Amino acid sequence: MTETNEHEQVVMTPKGKTHNSTTLIIERRKVSKTNDKMHVAGGEHTGIIINKETVTENGTCSTPAQLSLEFRVFLVNKETGKHTQESRTIRFWFREPQGAQDETDGGQAGTAQDFFRELVSPQEFPRDYVGFIKKIMKLMQHNFNSIVKLEVELKQLEEPVEVPSRPPPPGYCRIQLSPSALFDKVSAEENSLGNIVILTVEKVLEIIESSYPNPITIKDVAKANGWDEEEVAQCLSALQSRQLVKAMDHGAFTRQQSHDTHQVTIVKQMPTMVSSKQPTIAIITAQYCEKLAVDAMIENKETFVRYTTVGPSSPTGDLGKPRFGESNVYTLGNIGAHRIVCTKLPSVGHTREAMTAAGNTTTRLLGTFQKVDYVFLVGVGGGVPHYTDYNRHVRLGDVVISCPAKNKNIYVYCESAKQTDKGCDFEMKAYLPSNMNLQEIAMQLKSSSDSDNKMTPPWMNYLRDGLNILSNQTEPDFKPPSSDTDKLYMNIGDRDLIEVAHPVPQDNAVKRLEGCPRIHLSPIASGRQIVKEDRLRQQFANHVGALAFDCEFDSVIESILGNCKDSFICIRGISDYKDGTRRKEWQPYAALAAASVMKAVICGMEPPTNV
Repeated sequence: MTETNEHEQVVMTPKGKTHNSTTLIIERRKVSKTNDKMHVAGGEHTGIIINKETVTENGTCSTPAQLSLEFRVFLVNKETGKHTQESRTIRFWFREPQGAQDETDGGQAGTAQDFFRELVSPQEFPRDYVGFIKKIMKLMQHNFNSIVKLEVELKQLEEPVEVPSRPPPPGYCRIQLSPSALFDKVSAEENSLGNIVILTVEKVLEIIESSYPNPITIKDVAKANGWDEEEVAQCLSALQSRQLVKAMDHGAFTRQQSHDTHQVTIVKQMPTMVSSKQPTIAIITAQYCEKLAVDAMIENKETFVRYTTVGPSSPTGDLGKPRFGESNVYTLGNIGAHRIVCTKLPSVGHTREAMTAAGNTTTRLLGTFQKVDYVFLVGVGGGVPHYTDYNRHVRLGDVVISCPAKNKNIYVYCESAKQTDKGCDFEMKAYLPSNMNLQEIAMQLKSSSDSDNKMTPPWMNYLRDGLNILSNQTEPDFKPPSSDTDKLYMNIGDRDLIEVAHPVPQDNAVKRLEGCPRIHLSPIASGRQIVKEDRLRQQFANHVGALAFDCEFDSVIESILGNCKDSFICIRGISDYKDGTRRKEWQPYAALAAASVMKAVICGMEPPTNV
């Protein structure tokens, strides 16, 4: 059979096959003649041709791919029960650009990323090989005209392999892929909303650290989590024996700073300071490891803890009890030529009460230290991965600094998201300081680092110093986790995951320095509704140009602006790919990376003149 067709069609051709791999070419080309070795699709698939004849046995393309990405699916053999991974690599070739590419959309890398997201869309992820290839061809045909050719390689990796170390949820099951392979269903989160939180010593320590500097009672810990008070008391006793927690009056407990070598003073109110010792920079942290990381950057430091009480103590214990949410910790000292004050919020995010308390703590900080002109929000966050663009891809241990992008804001909080016929409609609050001096210093730091990436950036020296200072700190441990633990997973619906490889550098990429956190500039985003859903989070990040999410600091920023502070900046070390709260093993190192970059920004500031 032969026919003539002058229109461009999508043609799939086998390229090569081995005992464990298959490679296909899918390309756009004008087909003037077909033969009996070609299957010409009709009906809804008109415009697609399947070429049954191999183009070249294990041949190579005349020009190298412009971009590529790899992801892996988890397979298990029904007969042996052994797990394997199948690597699926997609290589991209694009049309020559007809005009200037829109850099804000990422050009070819942005197109490849959008293609990948559509391919693995949770609503219709292809669960078999035929469906997988068909969807690629349909996307080529209808949605991505700038892609002229794809090479798809399917390769089974050596067995055995361990599936992601997440406990299977109730009702764990598997999804059929083919007669000989199954796709594992794996929990996307260790605990979903509404699940019971298991009582452990580590979980109690996490609650104590989150509450710090506020003391917290056994009754409050047990009641908030549905735990038995006696079992909570046993956990606290174990923590006391490890000198991590200390008992206070009225049956309350707080984190013990057993490894601190600088002075810690309990005060009823802050002592009066001479003008020359008044801090001009305030640093706000939310997690205990973040506070320790920032403190490691400060010289000549002393810490004051103030517990607010209702009144003088009484035999009943009702009076004199600490009022939770109103205790404060302030560490003062120097970074370079600047006087610093650092505080820790008692908690932040996920409840309106916590957000209100965070705002109130910020207001008290700025009311107590009225010479503060600059405010830094420093700690961990969740990175927004870019699956195809090496330069924009954010990895664990990297640092994102809040700088304006698409919407000209540095922090964007999403209040709600609604699906519409045209996509997703986001209701949001956006924030921008009137003084952008800190952002300009951050831009200079990144530009200098990118232009000479053989030179050790200043924050790397500060990071090494911080690791040395915190070397005896075993809980938390600030040493960098193995890079092998930086796994990137993508949710494909119904709590199923695929593993996506980190993008590899192209010829024009700025290469990473081994062991050195990389800084990125973008707005920081937040909002519990979008954070908990992968697709919404990616859509919102693309909408506002964000490369990181954090745990809802909008009330803190509103307090900063309400106190007429016109220069502030957020610095987030990346500890997971959500909002910074999931991957505990990366949090201390990511916090220290953020603190190191913070110090580099502060050291780039002009010395204060209002002393």
